[in-house]
Amino acid sequence: MLQYLKKLAGISDTPHKIATGFAIGVFLGILPFAGPVLALFVAGLLKVNRVSAFLGALVTNTWITIAAFLLSVKIGSFLFGVNQEAVRSYWAALFKNFNFSDLFKLSFFNVVLPVVTGYLVIALSVAIFSYVVVLVIVGLVKNKRTH
Repeated sequence: MLQYLKKLAGISDTPHKIATGFAIGVFLGILPFAGPVLALFVAGLLKVNRVSAFLGALVTNTWITIAAFLLSVKIGSFLFGVNQEAVRSYWAALFKNFNFSDLFKLSFFNVVLPVVTGYLVIALSVAIFSYVVVLVIVGLVKNKRTH
């Protein structure tokens, strides 16, 4: 992680644009089926640093998506007042013998929406935290280099 922060501090851009790009990458890297390519696209649209967005997505892509699944079930189930064991068992059955038609048979409000909402809460929380950390560190390093 330290190597990524050093690379971020070396980027020729403002600390805000670097931190915003990184946070966008982290957010999209955590979400399933998103990642580095989408992070580059969104960063370009928002005119923030694309390199930091790409790095943020690489740091979180895939491994954190899988790890966040159980937490997203727990958070989403809590927010929607549904049984988390039922949500988890529906998803487990879906992934055991995956078929797109089965995905559409799931109850949207009782299964899909809680998991998606859980992922969004996790991704937003981690993205905000990473924005603050990167902004402070890059700002300090860049300020130290100018003095």
